[in-house]
Amino acid sequence: MVRLKSGDPEQIESALGDVRISGRSGAAAVPAIVDLLRRGLPLTLTQAAIDTLGDTESEASSEVVAWYARHRSVALRRSSIAALSKTRGGAAIKALRGALSDSDPGVRGLAASGLGRLNAKDAVSDLLAALDHKVPEAAASIGALCSAADCEKLAKKLETLPFDVVTSGLGEALLRPTADLGDETKLAIVARLRAMATREVNRFLRGVQERSASRLSARVKAAVDEAVAATLSSPGSGNSEEAP
Repeated sequence: MVRLKSGDPEQIESALGDVRISGRSGAAAVPAIVDLLRRGLPLTLTQAAIDTLGDTESEASSEVVAWYARHRSVALRRSSIAALSKTRGGAAIKALRGALSDSDPGVRGLAASGLGRLNAKDAVSDLLAALDHKVPEAAASIGALCSAADCEKLAKKLETLPFDVVTSGLGEALLRPTADLGDETKLAIVARLRAMATREVNRFLRGVQERSASRLSARVKAAVDEAVAATLSSPGSGNSEEAP
């Protein structure tokens, strides 16, 4: 704490490094680091301070870290959004939602992933819009958060967006507990995929079988198994990874 208040850049940097190593156990240093950011620091120390606050995962730092989500420096914006994805709270979610329209694709991607991590279900409409504006990371967060209606909107994007992008979200949806997302929605996703009858569909569903069978209900597992068998013999799907 003494080093953080010393005013010496080298001592401050050293102290920040120690707090980062401590992770959540370094929460006692959060007020001092927040005070440093409020007063202003050189660019490199500002980034180090933001990164350190992210590692403490303290919500008490979210408000000041959110200031930097609109900074002119792309590096600081990225650090801010990455930190807010861990510090949580209303200020963090508000900043992440705003960052979905940032000019930097890295910031947009971090914001989309962060909203999923923070379980920000109110942000699904923003994530759907971001997905349409080439933020592929939004798909996985949508799949983790969507209601039945919004999961259907995601599945419908198979018609317009790259298969691997959309299925990164559909895979998340299929893995959610039944209490969080009902089997009927998951069965509808599997049925839509089965109807496409492509090699990509077969490969994706086999991946679901291999990695996630224990997390599927009996009904959904049976539907996935049937869809895999059906797409193996569909025109154009083939039975080999090397098929042209």
